[in-house]
Amino acid sequence: MNSAMAIGVSKEFGNVTALNHIDLSVGRGEFVALLGPSGCGKTTLLRLLAGFETPTDGEIWINQERVADKTRMIPPEARRIGMVFQSFALWPHMTVYENVAFPLQYQQHVPADYRDNPRQRVANMLEMVGLAGMENRYPSQLSGGQKQRVALARAIVFNPNLLLMDEPLSSLDAELRMQMRKEIQHIHRELGTAIIYVTHDQSEALGMADRIVVMRGGQIEQAGTPHAIYYEPQSPFVAKFVGRSNFLQGNWADARTFMLANGEGTIPIHVSRDCSAFHAHQVLPVRPDQLKLRPWEVGSGGVLGTVRHAQFQGREWLYSIRVGEEEWEVVTDTREPFGYDQQVEVEVCV
Repeated sequence: MNSAMAIGVSKEFGNVTALNHIDLSVGRGEFVALLGPSGCGKTTLLRLLAGFETPTDGEIWINQERVADKTRMIPPEARRIGMVFQSFALWPHMTVYENVAFPLQYQQHVPADYRDNPRQRVANMLEMVGLAGMENRYPSQLSGGQKQRVALARAIVFNPNLLLMDEPLSSLDAELRMQMRKEIQHIHRELGTAIIYVTHDQSEALGMADRIVVMRGGQIEQAGTPHAIYYEPQSPFVAKFVGRSNFLQGNWADARTFMLANGEGTIPIHVSRDCSAFHAHQVLPVRPDQLKLRPWEVGSGGVLGTVRHAQFQGREWLYSIRVGEEEWEVVTDTREPFGYDQQVEVEVCV
């Protein structure tokens, strides 16, 4: 059963097409990340699901109910959705308790026991987000992380069918972002509410979501699990945008054999996954961690490379390896550090 669906949804602003025939379904309890660069349409899609915009074409369904098409729209407060914004959007004149309790008074379809016992429900939500005992504080007395927790508690206090999050962590520092990711994942596990999470941060999407929807130019470029998006990109754009990729030059002998150009000749690379989307480009996308290094031995017949740069990162080394006219990025563990200008053999493991 789906919590939300967009069927053939398009949205135009004047002569600009922000979304072009989007089809998306989000299962009950699923965590879906909308990932893409600025201007790709991910926030517009979120606003359509929330009820802040009307589709130019297509339909929006939430919890088996059609809530919008080009002729009609059910308002946000009647959709039983929670929203968390980048800017927190807390009322400064209200206490933490008043901010969190607000939806219990004004949202439709609030369970009766929550509406009749708001103090208990708010106390439960604040305890869940780690703010127990802060009911009487004002937003000005809170840190950035605490404000975001209040915004999160307010979004889930009425037990929404769907939780929409628009880049909620982008205004926090790196340490707080990591902490809040854990909080959001914990709440998702506890409540089982479906989440649609808009971000341009690939690490957030890869680390938190059950499924990632990569968007580009108002359309869905690829949708799949984080593992599939990372290791099985279906276009050069996805391979470049989600993580780093080396595009090895050569030609495809058949569906599973890539002939790597190597000096005077070629070296066959046997590929275990579907790379048909890259056949026309005559390249093989390879992640830095799919390349292995070993000391070069004359006559090995492998791919010869030269270390151009090396950066120690604690648990791993980041290398730039010159291979012919190209420079490949490689990530390895620290067991075999290589020196600048050292010749190495590069193994491609795809």
